[in-house]
Amino acid sequence: MSGFLAGLCIAILPFLAAGFWLGRRTARPESLGGLGTPVEHATFETLHTASLAAPPLRAGLTEETARRSARRLRTLLGTDALCLTDHRQVLVWDGVGAHHRREIMARLAGPLDTGRGEAFPLTCRTPDCPVRWAVVAPLTVDDRVHGALVACAPRESAVLVRAAGEVARWVSVQLELADLDRSRTRLIEAEIKALRAQISPHFIFNSLAVIASFVRTDPERARELLLEFADFTRYSFRRHGDFTTLADELHAIDHYLALVRARFGDRLAVTLQIAPEVLPVTLPFLCLQPLVENAVKHGLEGKAGTCHIRITAQDTGAEALVVIEDDGAGMDPDLLRRILAGEVSPSGGIGLSNVDDRLRQVYGDDHGLVIETAPGAGMKITARLPKYQPGVHSAARPEQ
Repeated sequence: MSGFLAGLCIAILPFLAAGFWLGRRTARPESLGGLGTPVEHATFETLHTASLAAPPLRAGLTEETARRSARRLRTLLGTDALCLTDHRQVLVWDGVGAHHRREIMARLAGPLDTGRGEAFPLTCRTPDCPVRWAVVAPLTVDDRVHGALVACAPRESAVLVRAAGEVARWVSVQLELADLDRSRTRLIEAEIKALRAQISPHFIFNSLAVIASFVRTDPERARELLLEFADFTRYSFRRHGDFTTLADELHAIDHYLALVRARFGDRLAVTLQIAPEVLPVTLPFLCLQPLVENAVKHGLEGKAGTCHIRITAQDTGAEALVVIEDDGAGMDPDLLRRILAGEVSPSGGIGLSNVDDRLRQVYGDDHGLVIETAPGAGMKITARLPKYQPGVHSAARPEQ
């Protein structure tokens, strides 16, 4: 990521230089209100305008985002007109001379194909039209041209050519960030699907087998377990939202544990200690249930007696501290490290690395799982969940 940020800085520095030029051309000492030099004021205005233009572009290049950002981009360049296009059409035209739309699109085939900028005169039969020259700067992401920024002016200008190119580079950076956001969303969705695929086969088979065993001997118990199974699978395979609340995740865990207890009986003892104030905390969907399943698996594995699992959630101020602990077989720490690093696949396919990766993606590397374990010493998994994180919101629960 540091390389990307360095590239971002390199991309924006020449653009700021263009802002200096525009500022020198337009700023007046009397308009500064005594705050700084004209160049400093122009720099502030350039940065402020750029910050206003950026948010719409972070959603990608569409008619709506182009419409919301075009006025700011034209202000940056100080031109009579500016348009943003994709490969098929002018998405927005801001300023005078909109009758040049068709001519502009006819001249874009070369720049959109090669990714190289171009400047050319415009033909116009309207006597009072101030637009006589166009500068085309392609918008590219990963060497793929998405569209073009076209600045229109009364006359040819080498400075405008340079400035339009730098603004187009800045716009391209915003589109690249939008692409990264979409890639991140697709990655999280893919990881949730992979986690569902890991959890579902053996658990569904075992749960249905347990329910079937009660059908004749205890029909009422079979009915209760079937409802637990339906509620758990409905939650696990829901299709809305990447995030949920701690309360909903714990509710699904309760359904899961009810099915496990039906299978193992007194061999499983679970203690929960949950602070009510952390129940509304938002966290990645299917984040804690795999950890509980891991505790059940390793707690019961190779053990004749009772497996004790303890689940706690505490309020630590800015975070909710969730701890899932078992007294089972434990694991070699070096093997665990290799599993989390993706070097080896865990036996049973319980998604510790999946959960760890998603927590780091959402909250940062310092919020990955903290796991304490050793052979024969059980396992303690700690997750720190910020109470508030920009962009992290749980979806409304669907009607049952």
